[in-house]
Amino acid sequence: MFKRVDNNINLASVENEISDYWDEINAFQTSLNNRKNNQIFRFYDGPPFPTGSPHYGNLLAGVIKDIVPRYWTMRGYYVERRFGWDVHGLPIEMEVQKNLNLEDPQQIDEYGIDKFNEACRAQVQTNTENWEKITRKIGRWVDFENDYKTMDIDFMESVWWVFKELWEKELIYQDYKVLPYSWAASTPLSNFEANMDYREVEDPSIYFTLNARDDFNHVKKGDKFLVWTTTPWCIPGNLAIAVGKDIEYSRIALNNEFYWIATERLEELKEYEIENILTCDGSDLIGATYIPAYQEYEDLFLDGAFRLIHSDDTNTESGSGLVSQAPAYGESDFYALKNSGIEVIADPVTLSGKFDHTFSELEGLNVKDADIQIMKQLKDRGNLFSQKTEMHSYPFCWRTGTPLIYKAIPTWFVNVEKIRDRMVELNQSTHWVPGFIGEKRFSNWLGNARDWAISRNRYWGSCIPVWINEDDPNDKICIGSVSELENLTGENITDLHRHYLDDLTIEKDGKTYRRTSEVLDCWFESGAMPYGQQHYPFENEELFMEGFPADFIAEGLDQTRGWFYTLTVLAVALFDSVAFKNCITTGMILAEDGRKMSKSLKNYPDPEELLNEYGGDSLRAYLIDSPVVRGEPLKFSEEGVKLVTRNIILPLWNSYSFFSTYANADEITFEELEKASPLEERSLMDRWIVSSLQSLIKVVNEKMENYYLYEVIPPLMNFVDELTNWYVRSNRKRFWKEKGVDDVDKINAFKTLHEVLIEFNKAMAPVLPFICEKIYQGLIDDEKTSIHYCDYPESNPKFIDQDLEESVDLAKKIIKSVRNLRVKLKLPNKQPLKSVTIISNNENLSKKIALIENLIMNEINVKEIKIEKNIDAWIDYEFKPNYEKLGPSLGKDINKVAKYLKNITNEQKKHLLESDTIDAAGLKINVEDIIVNLTKKRDDDGLDIVGEFSLLLDTELNQDLLMERMSRELVSYIQKERKNQEFDVTDRIKLTILTDDEFVQKTVESFSTYIKSETLAIDLNIEISSTRNKVHNKNAEILISRLANDS
Repeated sequence: MFKRVDNNINLASVENEISDYWDEINAFQTSLNNRKNNQIFRFYDGPPFPTGSPHYGNLLAGVIKDIVPRYWTMRGYYVERRFGWDVHGLPIEMEVQKNLNLEDPQQIDEYGIDKFNEACRAQVQTNTENWEKITRKIGRWVDFENDYKTMDIDFMESVWWVFKELWEKELIYQDYKVLPYSWAASTPLSNFEANMDYREVEDPSIYFTLNARDDFNHVKKGDKFLVWTTTPWCIPGNLAIAVGKDIEYSRIALNNEFYWIATERLEELKEYEIENILTCDGSDLIGATYIPAYQEYEDLFLDGAFRLIHSDDTNTESGSGLVSQAPAYGESDFYALKNSGIEVIADPVTLSGKFDHTFSELEGLNVKDADIQIMKQLKDRGNLFSQKTEMHSYPFCWRTGTPLIYKAIPTWFVNVEKIRDRMVELNQSTHWVPGFIGEKRFSNWLGNARDWAISRNRYWGSCIPVWINEDDPNDKICIGSVSELENLTGENITDLHRHYLDDLTIEKDGKTYRRTSEVLDCWFESGAMPYGQQHYPFENEELFMEGFPADFIAEGLDQTRGWFYTLTVLAVALFDSVAFKNCITTGMILAEDGRKMSKSLKNYPDPEELLNEYGGDSLRAYLIDSPVVRGEPLKFSEEGVKLVTRNIILPLWNSYSFFSTYANADEITFEELEKASPLEERSLMDRWIVSSLQSLIKVVNEKMENYYLYEVIPPLMNFVDELTNWYVRSNRKRFWKEKGVDDVDKINAFKTLHEVLIEFNKAMAPVLPFICEKIYQGLIDDEKTSIHYCDYPESNPKFIDQDLEESVDLAKKIIKSVRNLRVKLKLPNKQPLKSVTIISNNENLSKKIALIENLIMNEINVKEIKIEKNIDAWIDYEFKPNYEKLGPSLGKDINKVAKYLKNITNEQKKHLLESDTIDAAGLKINVEDIIVNLTKKRDDDGLDIVGEFSLLLDTELNQDLLMERMSRELVSYIQKERKNQEFDVTDRIKLTILTDDEFVQKTVESFSTYIKSETLAIDLNIEISSTRNKVHNKNAEILISRLANDS
């Protein structure tokens, strides 16, 4: 017998109960064991940093990474799910530096790299518990016990293998380049990292002057070159002025002094009285020399510094057409000097972003803080011409939240440009969701990819496995495994972090090699995680190749320039292959006000508190049924979570509660359900709901197979509505009726609802794992099992009746239209009406209505459905061209077609409706490209147009219809009283109706059978008695008493 459940449910409490049940039966591991020998479905779980608590972006990724593996597991695949941790890099280092009060690399070195790294290791272990707790609450099944960490020696060894493979393919090199540089972290970043956090900032915009050192062509000694910059802090490192060789420049007189500026930029001096002395091309200025604003690097003049040079990047869109060149701080500057044959560089800025002792007045100042001091010094020296500020977009360090600078530094690179075209080509084989992310955004990013700076001047990370000859920096040894290092050093290697390796030397052929000091960018490790998590190629070689490329990955849109990119670079470089076959890319989750979620602003609900309130299923459904899975932003709303609970989860639970209540009351057994009729012999609504479910399963499988999660939830939601608001509600009487009265139909109803609930919950289980498990456990007779062990439902074509589904859809349209008319006409659905007339000459429509007329009449409470084929008496037509289809081909001529259709005659209308093409204003037009709208010919309040047909509601009332309305009002009143008195839904009652109203008396006499059956009344008596109590504005008092169970 089925156990009855309460209609009210505390979702969070039930989810805790289900989680404990899963633990008890070891559900996750059992689901894996059941598929252990099946085909592998591989997905990569991008490792998060274990710093802080999971945010909604992490939860979204976790939900997707649970839905998809659950689905493919139920489809029969073996889907390993190991959690991974990205434990190296700046997030951990920054926390440890803060805890130890260490400000910069010098202080870390003094503290001791060994102690610092071990503090980082310890810090990693402190933050994982909260992740496990939240992951459990969202219902994600993932293996935390057998997790991988990027600091594990096996993982790091695989990273070394990746590095050496690239080395041997000549894709690794070291060079001195200008790179994005985080002074707060004291390390260079890659170009893609520099693009991760742009902010609007207010910076100085200044013009300053540098005086010509000697006469040169049109330049006279003492002339002032008017130079523009937005980075005053770079001026101490200025070594050249860039002009454009084809740009025209003017020598102007201003206040008895002479200045040089691009002619097109003279507008910058419109507030001054100037005299244009002469003009020349920039090529005539190249080679002129000048006196620097600061004299500390004057000795570099003999090496070619302090000259005017050409740069392709100089333009006249802004500034003065003369640009300060500081090659240590600008990539364009660096190459402009190099291309001009000037091989000098000046860098007075330390790795911590502060000025060194070269400039005594600036020593110790952070570069951004030095701007003000430098402008003051320029003004004191007579070099500052003008200053203002401007807002512009500027890159920030995505790890530390501080402004980046650009700085020349020796760095290790992956030669991405060498494989760039192949990456673009191979990317076309990956299925991206949504498609435009891969086809446009990611493809364009790959097409413009630059060599990847992979070294970091830090401590806690995978060491770059290159040992360099102490006497010959070009002589290097690259190590690709622990055993190789042990053989070359003679040492037993137990750890691959800096403090274990920095003192290890390699002695070979009389030469000594020491390791380069840098560590690898943690993005390199993230890109290497497919290999590292399986210790490939040292172990699991066959297993790895079975699942490579991965079948699926999912992360946020920002990872197109992060993890997706690094995975792709390494997979193409190593295997000439993509790293993943399918990729779901999600948008950003914002606060409800559209701003970024901020802990300080408290502009979003705490994830754990929200999960405790609504449960994991509600959050899962909300996130998956949102724009974020289409790659669009989501303004997170707690109200949205409430809504999805109310519209999906609670109605689904109510359907199950309804089943359990009446199955329990009638003591329905599994044996009785097996006696149900074959589906083809059951009622129309039974066949319809099964057909609808089978069609749904077909659609859901198609969408899930192609990873279109955003197209899965809407049909599932729609089916919940069909199940609760159409099937259950319209068939309630079949469940209510006494056992022994038409038992076959009753059992058929129970059997249908039981089957549908089981199969639908299987289909919904990957999305709503908790509630579906709870319902499933109440519908089966087995113990110690789980819905997640089941095979995913597959659609059975034999059970799909497309005509029946279309007929019920038609019924829904008619019912919705009539309900809207009733609201407009103030005729509640309790009021029976004579008829509704369907106005259409479509024979197919008439056949469909004949099939479902009883459903329609019951739902809209009418006595008859009529068909009116003379539509011309009621309906007219309006025609207009489909501009979207015809516009591109007709151009302006579409206006002629519109005019023709507007003035069309009745005869022409008839011809158009019966033809495939028409001649409109001399143009041949396909009728399918014309929009046809129906309009009313009669002004009748009961007339409504419903798509391709119309209907007329007969609103005339007579005494019989009014009495029937009264009977329904009495039933409604009694049902409310049953609830108020906390009667059980199965309780039988005795009714006594006190009234002196003749209309009420006649109503009760005429509809006593109806009233008794609807209210489970065994006895119904009328007593003529006056009363002040009102039911539907009539004098009536109703006394209700509960009868004993054996009455």
